[in-house]
Amino acid sequence: MSMQDAKPEPIEVTVTFLEMEARPASFPPLPYNRQIALLKTSNIPLHFYRYLTDRVGRKWHWVNTLRKSDEELAAAIHREGREVWVLYLDGAPAGFFDLNRTAPDVVELAYFGMMEHATGQGIGRWFLGAAISACWAMGPRLVTVQTCTLDHPAALPLYQKLGFRPVGQAKEFIQPMTFAERSASVMCG
Repeated sequence: MSMQDAKPEPIEVTVTFLEMEARPASFPPLPYNRQIALLKTSNIPLHFYRYLTDRVGRKWHWVNTLRKSDEELAAAIHREGREVWVLYLDGAPAGFFDLNRTAPDVVELAYFGMMEHATGQGIGRWFLGAAISACWAMGPRLVTVQTCTLDHPAALPLYQKLGFRPVGQAKEFIQPMTFAERSASVMCG
């Protein structure tokens, strides 16, 4: 067995749960002089969703959706109350966010992130503002998000700067994917 196929050890993480109870009065402006597009998908192809999840979340061990079968993933993301938006920078995919109505009056920012080539360019604050705006456009009473100690170090402070407040924490374990598992997930379909 090669080193890249050895089963990695589980990683203990601290998950922080955050909430926002009121729509912000304003949102960060779109960066100037950038070719940026943000498009809401319609019935996103599973392979494209997996690609986005892998490219955005590989470094942060986003594995939950990559482990779902096609049927499980389709049932999760192609249902009423789920919205997936894709960020394009200079014509190429650069990130995404996934909104999940978890109750009639609650919307979860289930996934939010940018690909490495898009980070550090002053886009993240605007992009998170756009995600929060899209959450509130769904008409909830409450918007939720969670982050963990494996996510980008700027994630928690940025969520708080834009209006989320921490409401709890929990210890969990993430089981990283082997190279073979990740390849099989991203290459299927």
